[in-house]
Amino acid sequence: MLIPTPPPYEIAEDVATALREDIGDGDRTASLIAADAVFATRVIVREAAVIAGRPWFDEVFRQVDRSVDIRWSVEDGDSVESNQELCRLEGPARSILTGERNGLNFLQTLSATATRARRYVDAVAGTGVHILDTRKTLPGLRLAQKYAARCGGAMNHRFGLYDAILIKENHISAAGSIRAAVEQARADHQGIFLEVEVERIEQLAEAHAAGAERVLLDNFSVNGLREAARRFRDKIALEASGGVNLETVAEIAATGVHYISTGDITKSIRAVDLSMRFLD
Repeated sequence: MLIPTPPPYEIAEDVATALREDIGDGDRTASLIAADAVFATRVIVREAAVIAGRPWFDEVFRQVDRSVDIRWSVEDGDSVESNQELCRLEGPARSILTGERNGLNFLQTLSATATRARRYVDAVAGTGVHILDTRKTLPGLRLAQKYAARCGGAMNHRFGLYDAILIKENHISAAGSIRAAVEQARADHQGIFLEVEVERIEQLAEAHAAGAERVLLDNFSVNGLREAARRFRDKIALEASGGVNLETVAEIAATGVHYISTGDITKSIRAVDLSMRFLD
């Protein structure tokens, strides 16, 4: 599976921050190992998962010691089984031990995101509905987690407040109406994707009439989603959000909406169980 990776400098910044907080002015424990000791290790996954985070793992060891050789058995986006080998490393023992925790931290966190995204995607398979992530990401790992969500088969919602407009209740109140908010947004930011969050069918009709490109149906009931799809599915893109989890997502997808967004993909994750073991 070929998934475009974020710019190398973004990955390098993520890794540099992680190494700086972990290593400080030196790894006191690794210094107990002979400087000329060379070890070979392998990384094992202890549970079924979808892998994501290879570029961050590789960058950890690139920054710690370029002489560490990493040979992968899997690609980002691959599904793996319990006790499957992911990669092997060979190089200076001190360097491998220094980079171990940060490399695994990135890999276990991003694989967790990809794994959860895949569960949502699988739950709506065959419906034509696209699963979207949200901005509810771990601070400092927005780009990384959104990459991981793509590894799991989900699509990205807006990356931040800068690349799309999502007009919500408070924006509408401040502007005076949905139409006024949309018109002001169009005047100020031509060419930027524009979506309006609504809570009632009447607001959906107003957002459509105002020229929104997509409408976010916030906390609509299943019956409300069906009615929205019946009346507007062929007129405007419909996104369901609120109350979405792995138990409800299939029923929501069956209502006829085009997209379902959920922060659960990025904020409710449990790190995938990984292990690094030295080879004899």
